[in-house]
Amino acid sequence: MKRFWHRTGRWLAAACVALGSTCVHAVESVSTIRIPGGESEDDPRGGYFRELLALALDRTVESHGPYRIEASPIGMLVHGRGVRLLEDGVHIDLLYTMTSLELEQRLLPVRVPLLRGMLGWRVFLIREGEQARFDAVRTLEDLNTLVAGQGHRWPDVDILRHAGLSVEVGRSYGGLFEMLRKGRFDYFPRGVTEIGAELAVHEGEGLVAETSLLLVYPTALYFFVRRDNAPLAARLEQGLRAAIADGAFDRLYVRYFAETVAAAKLGDRRVLRLANPVLPPETPLNDASLWYRTPE
Repeated sequence: MKRFWHRTGRWLAAACVALGSTCVHAVESVSTIRIPGGESEDDPRGGYFRELLALALDRTVESHGPYRIEASPIGMLVHGRGVRLLEDGVHIDLLYTMTSLELEQRLLPVRVPLLRGMLGWRVFLIREGEQARFDAVRTLEDLNTLVAGQGHRWPDVDILRHAGLSVEVGRSYGGLFEMLRKGRFDYFPRGVTEIGAELAVHEGEGLVAETSLLLVYPTALYFFVRRDNAPLAARLEQGLRAAIADGAFDRLYVRYFAETVAAAKLGDRRVLRLANPVLPPETPLNDASLWYRTPE
């Protein structure tokens, strides 16, 4: 837990030596922000979002005070349970997840896309030795001869089905990799920023990245808080925009994702574009500062 303390916490500890009992009041002013664990024990996706959260909070210490980030012992497990826990104020104070019409009715979004829109750039995990099946795909109609796998209650399910694609739904994030290995579906669309870490975790299990296709649809992954927690939402938006303005946001992105995005060779892929029927109309698509440009 100590690794989550912001340096302001260390400053407060040092100040106690000089200020004596008055430091008790300062420590009490530290805001604790509880975040969820992963959707499975080997979920590799959380490190970037924890660092980005700390980056946003760092930029707002002067205006909002010191903080600490506390990892909840309760993981997200599945998308729906994480939303319910946040609505109830149990165990967690925020989520980071893909937006949808339903989600923005239930929770308060911080409308700064944490992956700059790249969660909607999808490459596929497939079984080793099956690349030829995808080399033949030229259209969405061709792709519909194959079956995609997605998680229960993930917004992507509605997006893929709206495009006429066949989707098999799994109950857990970790179980989807097993379902793919066992042939329950043919491909697992993953965000281009996700697939590198996932391949590393599942190395030696007979899964590889498909090399010829790229699905693209407009979406955003945000921090979400309870609807009655507007102060935290405002702090996060202020901090994220400050990190974009000073370049820290992009530096963090590059450190985490530049290698896996380069390895995906996006410019060499056939792009299949999908509409997003669950994208809220308030999504700030016209604010160019918040997005990376999608491939043509």
